[in-house]
Amino acid sequence: MDAGPVDHRLIDYLFLLHDQVQGELKVLLRDLELTDAQADALWRLSGEPEMTARRLAEKLHCDASTATSMIDRLEKHGLVRRVPHPTDRRAKILQLTPQGCELRERVIRHAIEHSPFARLDEDGRLRLLALFQAAAHDDPPVIEAAETGDDQS
Repeated sequence: MDAGPVDHRLIDYLFLLHDQVQGELKVLLRDLELTDAQADALWRLSGEPEMTARRLAEKLHCDASTATSMIDRLEKHGLVRRVPHPTDRRAKILQLTPQGCELRERVIRHAIEHSPFARLDEDGRLRLLALFQAAAHDDPPVIEAAETGDDQS
């Protein structure tokens, strides 16, 4: 079977799901006075304990100056702070402030509550997660065993 038409439809559905999630978030982000890019930065900032502006730029697929401008705006709004890097005195680590953590959690909670994946049962969501991980060549997250109730120790 030719994978082309199937892959085309899969990509169509990825765009559709992305648009659904983004559309649902737009209302909340407008109320929070955040841009899509700022929300994306907040979402990603707590993913790594020592996130630098350069690493954030990589994750956001933008240049360092764009990331720095966004960080400046987030810092001005009290959502992010820069702290010295523990081993590189030239670098700064980005940390969410308590207000930034609260806002991030609100965005995540809203996204989950309005997720198109909520239409699936838990088993379906776990299977889809495994497929996404395989397609992305990503290792399963450490928390997966706790989420599924499996004890892998």
